[in-house]
Amino acid sequence: MTARAPTALIADDEPLLRKGLIRLLAQAWPELSVIAQARNGREAVEQFEAQQPDMCFLDVHMPGLSGVEAARYMAGRAHLVFVTAFDRYAVQAFEQGALDYVVKPVEAARLTNTVARLQERLRAAQPAPDTEALLERLATRLRKDAGPATLQWIRASVGQTVRLIAVDEIDFLRSDEKYTRVAWRAGEGKPSEALIRTPLKELLAQLDATQFVQVHRAVVVNLRAISHITRGVNETAQIHLKGSSEVLPVSRNYLHLFRQM
Repeated sequence: MTARAPTALIADDEPLLRKGLIRLLAQAWPELSVIAQARNGREAVEQFEAQQPDMCFLDVHMPGLSGVEAARYMAGRAHLVFVTAFDRYAVQAFEQGALDYVVKPVEAARLTNTVARLQERLRAAQPAPDTEALLERLATRLRKDAGPATLQWIRASVGQTVRLIAVDEIDFLRSDEKYTRVAWRAGEGKPSEALIRTPLKELLAQLDATQFVQVHRAVVVNLRAISHITRGVNETAQIHLKGSSEVLPVSRNYLHLFRQM
């Protein structure tokens, strides 16, 4: 029986760099089949879930979701290789033996060494290492080096699937006992909801303060989702959302936010 050809995903926001890496991989590893390409971290995760490649070559710096953040979804399920112009991120991971990397511009000799290590892992039937903790440290360092940044995506389990929710599409977030309820709509789509474990307070610190405001100790709303506000008794109010029957409370402590609206 012929062994299945190894498969790969390549993610980079620069089309020419993707093509260049594919060309070099074809030379270094003719049997490798590149079955998926992605322009950003979100596409990389979607393509990974759809195609289930054996290995992923991920650019560290990509819009929306970085390569390091995307890699966290793949940890333990694929062999990961960072492609980066900033090897200080990759060196830490590589030296611990859990991840590999190549530095831009990609050189054939360096890629050949990486390919040899990947081939050896596949021959030895070594499972992809669980690198979640290491990737979390790398992602934290990446965020610090980039300076303050607002949250762009939220990961949530919906049934048997993992959804990447664009923050801009969120209508509101609401504390629900030990969880946070996330309500969103993709484009003009039907409202959707999911529960995540991240506390509301932690999420609020990462959101764009010009777009998301806290209106109650348990509620944060996207200002763009508001249709109108009605005043209540005892210095309270209710928020009505565009295209939704959902009504959100505004407590006395936050009513001042809407006095000029």
